[in-house]
Formats: sequence, C-alpha cells, structure tokens
Amino acid sequence: MQFTYMIRDPQMLRTFLQEQGYSKNTISAIKHNGALIVNGQAETVRKQLQNGDIVEVHLGYETASNNLIPFNKPLNILYEDAYLLIVSKKAFQNCAPSREHKHFSLAEQVLGYFKQSGQNIVPHIVTRIDRNTSGIVVIAKHGFLHHLMSNVHIDKTYLCVCYGELQSQGIIDAPIARDPASIITRQVNSNGKQAKTKYRCLDHKNNYSLCEVTLLTGRTHQIRVHLQHIGHPIVGDDLYGGEHSYFKHQLLRCFKISFIHPIYDQKIEIQDKYDAIENIFNMI
Repeated sequence: MQFTYMIRDPQMLRTFLQEQGYSKNTISAIKHNGALIVNGQAETVRKQLQNGDIVEVHLGYETASNNLIPFNKPLNILYEDAYLLIVSKKAFQNCAPSREHKHFSLAEQVLGYFKQSGQNIVPHIVTRIDRNTSGIVVIAKHGFLHHLMSNVHIDKTYLCVCYGELQSQGIIDAPIARDPASIITRQVNSNGKQAKTKYRCLDHKNNYSLCEVTLLTGRTHQIRVHLQHIGHPIVGDDLYGGEHSYFKHQLLRCFKISFIHPIYDQKIEIQDKYDAIENIFNMI
C-alpha cells in the first residue's frame, strides 16, 4: 500500500509522518519492511524536506497471526475500496477468534476472501460487534488504516426487538462498569464510565417493541445493558435478562453507519438493507 504527498512546509521527514498520523510502530515497520521515497530517492526519517518535495510512503507487508486460519465462505460485502472493507455479519460468529470459539471468525473469513481475490492483506477489525449481534462491521486493510480509523467518529444505528412497550423515544444516560462478579458482563454503576443511548420506538405489539437505537457513546454491551436497566431487555439476550424460548441470540442488529473517510475525506454512509430484525418482529 502506497501514499504520496507533496510537501508545503520544510520539516524533517519523521515530523511530517507524525503529522499525517503515522504512529511510532508504523514508522518503525516502514523502516524494516517498506520504503520512504523522496523525489525518487530512498531516504531515512531524518531527511530534511523542502517545499515541493514529493514523498512516497510504501507501507510494509503484514503477516497474519498463526491463530488466524482462513476459510472460504461468501461475504456479504456492503462497501470496499483500497483501504476499507465493510461487511454484514450474521449472528453466531465472532469478529475475531476467542478462547471458546477459536476458528471460523469473521476475521478468518475475510482473510480467506483476501487470499482468494489475490490481496496480500491482513484484516484489522475496526468496529467489533458481539458474537450474537448481527450487522455492519468495518475492517481496515492495514494497521495504519486501523490507526487512522481509531480517530474517526463513526455514527452507528441499530435495530432491536425488546420486551414491553417503550415510550416513543428517549435517551438513556447511565454510567456503565464491569460487573465485579463476572469477567464478561457489565452493569449500570455510578462509578462506571459515562454512557448514553438514544432510542426511538418504531412499533410495538404483543408486549414487544421494535426500536431504532443510536450509540452516543461506545461502551461494551452498552445497548444491552441500558435496555435491561430501564426494564426492556432485548429479546433473546440471556446474558441481560432477555431469555426467550425460541430466539437463542439477542435480536440486535447494526444496520446503519456513517463516517468521514480518513483518506478520501468524504462522508461514507452505509445501510444494511437486509432487515432481519424487522422481519422477525413482523412474524412475532
């Protein structure tokens, strides 16, 4: 992967790279497995740049962890360019391998897709969602892009089915912390980090509500914890009081995102048109 810049202010190459968002680790990786080219000549980070210089940054190739075992299964691709891949994930799949589910993760599925399509790329998950949550996941095609995306605000909107009849709309403002009795669950706790969730009830029937939910902060399990907190747990969420005799995963789906692309500086809006949650609600 390569980036080209024209210099407008005299400065050291290392300083310029830092201003462009290159981390120390990325710069170190470039020195060992990449190249810095100024006006067609290989240079070090100590090169003093002048106005009008053309800088080419050749990022080094990355090697996937041995824990990632690629497999071929068609992806639901919503968007792809030279830097990012955005897909829709089904429930019952981890974004990355875990102790309980070592293989067949989304990262391994994407790695299989990259290999099959001739792209020598290691996937970096930008927006993880829980194993049993479905919907949109953003993947960076290099660690440098992952670093840039970590500084990009991503608006995420979800659909869910929860128990009871919610009021038309509202904001849940309640801090979230780890549950001291568990290494997995979270809880509303006054000593936790600030967490805000905006919701809007789209429909309700038979003691169920279909809701559109927007994250105003990004805490682990935030939507699940907040809806349980107000007495409307998500259907199928047995971790947060939403057990259901038929649905064995939470009826929660990330169906819309938007952000400013870190390279193109353009707004990217993606919507997953597969409305599985809405279809399920209509059948209840």
